[in-house]
Amino acid sequence: MRRTSFAQWPCSIARTMDLLGDWWTPLVLREAFYGIRRFDAFQESLGIARNTLTDRLRRLVEEGLLEKRPYQTEPVRYDYVLTEMGRDFYGVLLVMNRWGDRWLAGEAGPPVTMLHDVCGRETHAEVVCAACGEPMTADNTRARMGPGYPPHVAERPDVRERFAG
Repeated sequence: MRRTSFAQWPCSIARTMDLLGDWWTPLVLREAFYGIRRFDAFQESLGIARNTLTDRLRRLVEEGLLEKRPYQTEPVRYDYVLTEMGRDFYGVLLVMNRWGDRWLAGEAGPPVTMLHDVCGRETHAEVVCAACGEPMTADNTRARMGPGYPPHVAERPDVRERFAG
């Protein structure tokens, strides 16, 4: 069964989920942030099927989040290195980690904590306004149509209602 593509939807969340596609992709990226670079190390760390890992790494390379760099010539083998686009995904993982720590960690507490090298303190991600620094929540933030919103979709009454206010 083919899955629906969200790549052209006028929504960055839908486009991001189209790229991520499944639960393995963020975990592969997490491992890359932990310093994993080689296929066998990803496979061992995640316990993921080799064919599934091959597909995920190929997609991440095609989409520009990882770059393949040869480290051996016979046979050719590659390191998978985060690109600038891939490194920029770190904030997404931090926010997911924070949510999981808050709602899913259980009595034992968070399985992984974050240490900020700049200040030397244990911390967690917070989503704040880039303009004023105040926290952004569902109660104090609203979505508006941006310049990339398709005009033919913007005219629909249900869409106008969604962005009213």
